Formats: sequence, structure tokens, C-alpha cells
Amino acid sequence: MGQHHTHLAAAVPVPAETVQAFLALARELRTQLRDNQELCDAQGTYSAQLHEFFIEHGFYKLLQPKRYGGLEFDLGDFYQIMIEVSQGHPALGWNLTLGAAHSLTFAAHWPQAVQDEIFGVDGHFVAPHRAFPSGHCVKVPGGYRVSGTFNYCTGITYSTHAIITVVDGSAEQGAPALNCLVPRSSYTIVDDWGGSETLGMRASGSNSICLDDVFVPDRMATPFVGFFANQDVSDGTAGTRLHGNPLYLGYLMLPYHANLLAPIIGAARAALDEYKRIIEVSPLPFSPGQSRSQDANYQRAYGQALVQTDAAEAILLHVCAQHKALAERWRQTGEPISISENLRAWGTLQQAGRQACEAVELLFRTAGTSQARSQAKLLRYFSDIQMYRGHVGAQWETFSTYVARAELGLPVGFLQL
Repeated sequence: MGQHHTHLAAAVPVPAETVQAFLALARELRTQLRDNQELCDAQGTYSAQLHEFFIEHGFYKLLQPKRYGGLEFDLGDFYQIMIEVSQGHPALGWNLTLGAAHSLTFAAHWPQAVQDEIFGVDGHFVAPHRAFPSGHCVKVPGGYRVSGTFNYCTGITYSTHAIITVVDGSAEQGAPALNCLVPRSSYTIVDDWGGSETLGMRASGSNSICLDDVFVPDRMATPFVGFFANQDVSDGTAGTRLHGNPLYLGYLMLPYHANLLAPIIGAARAALDEYKRIIEVSPLPFSPGQSRSQDANYQRAYGQALVQTDAAEAILLHVCAQHKALAERWRQTGEPISISENLRAWGTLQQAGRQACEAVELLFRTAGTSQARSQAKLLRYFSDIQMYRGHVGAQWETFSTYVARAELGLPVGFLQL
């Protein structure tokens, strides 16, 4: 059993305290991040030095409750900062975003005694969440025994914990899955990410982890159905009762897709920067006296990609603001955020991802074949967005059916909804 801590009012502070301060820090990092893209991609993650920088300046604490030394930023603020980081290196931003974001999940859905124990005095917490069930789990006295390999654990490199989703093999059919919180000492990180292992997102720290007959105490496991879209919030959640903030209602459809989207918008911003550089210094084919930036075709591609990226970011921030308003509605009236509202938020974010992907694809195909060389930054950004495009959560063509069913009052047929 882990050591229990009691909450201390004077939790360790973090140096940066405003959104603008974090945005400025991220901009200052951009040149360094871009210079080190190839090295980080080869290693499959960012450096220990950069990890210490993120600790020192509070990047892991953005969504963490103030009670435990966090900043308790709104979702929109968090994603603005993650976009800014990702503009320096999208795969690194994917890594940081998914390592830092799950403090929200933990703060919303585990009870105070567990939060006191895990957040401890300074609140340092980094954890991926493998949200689709895997592995083997059986109930035993006092908890569960869990074994298996859990892949795509993005943000695992510097994790303090991991959240894994399992199905209790000894439970009745149809019983909810379980989210199990396990400490770093309970899992082994598999060397299966980085370098040439994947097409893109090579620095995202998305390694698999292995658990071998790990005991998970009852207090560390919580039911998990439908990303909490149909949860009973008549008495709030553990997080709202403890922290008094509807941010911790813990509906996860929006943040779990926004965690993927913010780095993709960052990739589009990075691609725009690179495309602008290319067309300003490259001669126009068959007209060596002109730069490509003087030609209407390149101008059109750049302008279209720019407004598509702006639209994607605007959609993300609007959906976050709308979610905040719905959470406030719950605080005022007790009305939950409906399944339809949750699904529409996810689906709307997918359309933002579509805009950002189309922007990068347009830039890549109009920049010239030189950008398909292995060291080209534009190729890196193009490859990164393909990893998002293939993600199960980004399949907007399929997902629109679920949105329609919920809106029409029909069984959704997705995630037990």
C-alpha cells in the first residue's frame, strides 16, 4: 500500500501563473524545439532536460486542482498553450498534452483519500490513459489482479502513473469497464516507439507498457462507461464535491479528442511557418527571377491553409467555451450535459481536425517534391497529421452516424450508449 499524505494548504507553487506567461514560454522554446526535432523523433520522446523545464515552469499542472498546487486552468486555456508548444514540434506537443491532461481525469473521478495520496504535497502527476480495454483482469479480495500489454500509452516516458482500462473477467457480462490507476513501479515500458517504428508522431512517447500480475487496490479502480457521457451527476462527481469547480465534472468526450486536436492544430501552424519560409526563398519554377511567394498559386495555397487553421483553432476554443457554459448550467440547475451534447462536441472537434489536416495536406502537395525528402520539416508535419487521421477517434465519416442517432433519440450503438 502506498504512503498516504494529508493535504497541505501551502502546496508548492509554480513560477508561471497566467495563460500569457505560458504562451510566452512556449514561444521562447520554439526554435529549440525545432532544432531538436530529429533527435527527439529518433529517441521517441523529449529530453530529460526539457522534462525538467516543464516541471519547473508548471506545464504539467495546468489542469491540476489548486488544492494540490495546480493552476486549474480552463480547457480552452490549456489547449491554447498546447497548440503553442506543438507549433515547435507537434509530436512533442502530443506527448506533453497527453501526459499533462489526465490530471483532469484523475481529479474528477477518484475520491479525496486517493487524490491526497497520489497528488501528495507538490502535486507532481504525469499519466497516460489507455482508454480502450485491454489486458486481463480478475477480482480478488481487496482489489484486482491485472496483467497484459497496453499499447499507445502516449506520455509514458516521464509518467508517475498510468491509467489503464480493463474489463473484469470475473464480472457479469455487460458490467462496466474499470479505469485502474497504477504507479510507475508497477509497469515496464516497452521499447517500441520512436525512430522508424511509425510514420509520424515519433517523439510522442506512445510506447506500450506491460503489467505482470499487478495488484490494483479497490480504491484505485473506478467504473468507466462511454467516456462518462451518461454519468449520474445528480450529486456531482468526486471532483466537483472536492474542488468546487464544474471543470471536474469529468465528461471526457470533449477533452479526450481535444488532447489529440491541439497538437494537430500546432502541426498546421508549424507547416504554415515552414511553407512561408519555402515560398519566400525558393524561385518560381520556369521564372527564376521571381520567388514563389509572388505567384498567385502559392499565395492561394498559403491563404487557404491559413484560414483553415484559424478555423480549426476557433472551433476548438468555441467548443471548450460551450462546454464550460454547459458545466456552469449544471452548477446552476443540476441539468447534466447530455449524451447528444457530448457526442456533438466530439464530432465538432473532428471537423476542426479535418480542417487542420486538409491545411497541412494542401501545403505539402504544393510545396514541391523536395519536401518529401526524409529530413524535410514539412514531411514531418505531414506524417504527424496522418497519425491523427488514422486514429480511431478521428473517423468523422463514421462518427457522424452516432451524432445523428443521439440527436434523433435512437440507441447510439457506440461505447455502450
